[in-house]
Amino acid sequence: MAKYTLKRVAQGLITVLIVATIVFLLMRMLPTDYYFSEEQLMKLTEEQKNDQLRAAGLLDPIIVQLARFYRNILTLNFGTSRRIQSGVSVVKLIGTKFAVSMRLGAISLCISVVVGVLLGILQTVQKDHLGDHIVTAYTIFVNAVPHLVSYSLVLVFGALVLGFPATYSSRNNTALSCVLPVTCLCLTSIAGYALWTRRYMVDELNKDYIRLAKVKGLSNSQIMTRHVLRNAFVPLAQYLPQSFLLTISGSLLVERFFSVPGMGPLLTDAISRYDLDVVQTLVILYASLGVLGVFLGDVLMMLIDPRITLTGKGDTR
Repeated sequence: MAKYTLKRVAQGLITVLIVATIVFLLMRMLPTDYYFSEEQLMKLTEEQKNDQLRAAGLLDPIIVQLARFYRNILTLNFGTSRRIQSGVSVVKLIGTKFAVSMRLGAISLCISVVVGVLLGILQTVQKDHLGDHIVTAYTIFVNAVPHLVSYSLVLVFGALVLGFPATYSSRNNTALSCVLPVTCLCLTSIAGYALWTRRYMVDELNKDYIRLAKVKGLSNSQIMTRHVLRNAFVPLAQYLPQSFLLTISGSLLVERFFSVPGMGPLLTDAISRYDLDVVQTLVILYASLGVLGVFLGDVLMMLIDPRITLTGKGDTR
């Protein structure tokens, strides 16, 4: 386990470094005019522009800039925002938005897993009957209808009929203002967990050991809880840590739709406004969370099913 962990940590660090380097080089390929606002482009002379670019180190050779970038990563110096919140530390900027997206994402993930798995169990128990058909229809509907349409339906019904706040507020009625964004985040996630739970459970029911359990006299409830559900949940468990960690990335569409000041729109805004330090830090953060999520998923899968090992012959997974 220790050797496997060290190996995955090394692989993860290399992956994050490669992703960060690619994004760094791509951002440096953009025209330097993106560094300035429209007002600055009209007011500043070419000499003044070059002075600012030189002060920011953007006129240095690319190798020098890359070495400086690596040094900043090693010293955890992620810089400050220039355009999103001028002069504010990138860590502080992300931290304030992190809390909002994490709160909404964690709530929606918990609801999605519980409701989705229960619906998947219902579909399996009532396979080819009314309950199965209803949940299948829901799954098809939420995946077929464009997200903006389904979000609009939630907004109209929730705000106009039920009276929930139409926009997110961190000051007044915060709990109530979370209802509609969380509902939208749960729509497709519930359908996904229900679909995969049903699929894995049906696969388990068709295996030989289930027939043997029936021959031994086990009841349907014992078979479902002791064997089918546990084994079917193993592949789902692999993605739970990654889903949980990536909740802080927020949802671009939902957060814009309900004016949530979270992480969702931050990366696109930073790219469009050429806020280099913010872009680079977010890329490193998302890549790190993705790598960590995959590793924790493997570990969780092993803990649920002891038959699964992370190492085998030659100490390879």
